[in-house]
Amino acid sequence: MKPVCLVIGAGAGIGGNVAKRFAREGYHAVLGRRSDSEGLARIVADIEGAGGAASGYMLNVVEPDSLEDLVANVEAGIGPIEVAVYNLGAQIGTRALTDTSYKAFEMGWRLATFGLFRLASAVFPPMVARGKGTLLVTSATAAVRGNAGQHSHAAAMGGRRMLCQSLNAEYSSQGIHVVHVIVDGAVDAPDTLGKMLGHEKFEALRQRQGMEHDGLILPAEVANTYYHLATQHRSAWTHEVDLRAHSDRPWWNH
Repeated sequence: MKPVCLVIGAGAGIGGNVAKRFAREGYHAVLGRRSDSEGLARIVADIEGAGGAASGYMLNVVEPDSLEDLVANVEAGIGPIEVAVYNLGAQIGTRALTDTSYKAFEMGWRLATFGLFRLASAVFPPMVARGKGTLLVTSATAAVRGNAGQHSHAAAMGGRRMLCQSLNAEYSSQGIHVVHVIVDGAVDAPDTLGKMLGHEKFEALRQRQGMEHDGLILPAEVANTYYHLATQHRSAWTHEVDLRAHSDRPWWNH
């Protein structure tokens, strides 16, 4: 039975590439995403076509018991979850305080913080029983810096960061490695940045800043970092790291 890498938020960007990277290393990649079943099927087919093992599930983490049921079903029917990746964003765009509804603000928290709490609550008990496990959490610049118009996103991601620290404080001594990964810059991902900007603006940005310029964060390279984090020796675990392209200014220097 193969160990499992469970990826929550498995689009064509970071999540899908992380699933592919772990599958190449012998993991059974389990991918969950909310929309685009065809896109999900393509990633699963890519992994299987390369000789790996993968399963895809449509998943809306806001629905009660959705995460919990998926974790239970994977543990019972596919294999032990050795690595869990929480890759859901909570960006609703730049909105003034008066344009941010209670519902929109709460949705950011549900996606960024409460969903992570629920995943940890479901996956940590079997990890603790086995004495090992890794939780890799994709985060954003908003976790460490609040900007105008980012009330929901900054509050949600700041909560995500503090939750990761609390989980580490309680579980690292029990063999569970939690990493908060600050993605500090634009990611060359059609499912996220591409949708936010629209096709024409996204391609113009890629021509100007990405591609051979290496000014956009490449999802496949992020996936290499995630695999490295999951294989670190516990005497030198990384608990927080920030990733950015070489030409970007860091979050703390703006």
